[in-house]
Amino acid sequence: MDPAEVTQGALQAVNEVSLWGLFWQAHFVVKLVMLGLLGASIWSWAIIVDKTLLFMRTKRQMDRFEEVFWSGQSLEELYRSLANRPVSGMGALFVAAMREWKRSFEGSGRAVASLAQRIDKVLDVSIQREVERLESKLLVLATIGSASPLIGLFGTVWGIMTSFRSIAASKNTSLAVVAPGIAEALFATAIGLFAAIPAVIAYNRLQAEAAKSQGRLEGFADEFSAILSRQIDERAAA
Repeated sequence: MDPAEVTQGALQAVNEVSLWGLFWQAHFVVKLVMLGLLGASIWSWAIIVDKTLLFMRTKRQMDRFEEVFWSGQSLEELYRSLANRPVSGMGALFVAAMREWKRSFEGSGRAVASLAQRIDKVLDVSIQREVERLESKLLVLATIGSASPLIGLFGTVWGIMTSFRSIAASKNTSLAVVAPGIAEALFATAIGLFAAIPAVIAYNRLQAEAAKSQGRLEGFADEFSAILSRQIDERAAA
């Protein structure tokens, strides 16, 4: 083959190697892989934004609730202000524990036996619900972060197979023949990493934020349980 023709073909192949061109020239299977990875990336970013805003709101709610709770306002007044409103975080723990408290002291009977244990159980269940709410969909990020590179690798292998088939069919190893398949293979790998890297980073960060929030909830639950236990002892001694 004329070296000039080889050079011209190579330059043409290089000029056609654009992101959009790589997609349209790729094999149907590789296109499906790319579209799936792009969809996974969009899904993971939607979760990242949603969870970031959720943790920001949760932190602000906890800060405001702790400020009100330790301001000296009576527990009854605070309960009345929160009982009929949708609450989350520490407010949900407080309302659940106070509701159990009032059930035990109101009505015909005064079921104060093992009240402290029941309040602890209520607080534990409330913490579990809040943590589940904070951690929901984080498993999706972990799945995308671990699976996307493997899916991209599948597209890479398929693209290399396409290159070898092109070489076998044309019996030519020039850049013009090999470049398109190799390029689409590497492009599939790049998209897989593009989807995986933010998902892994966000999962680790958001999981740390969830653990921090859980620690604050557990700390408040211990303090509030101690306050109610003292009041139970005082009423039992009266």
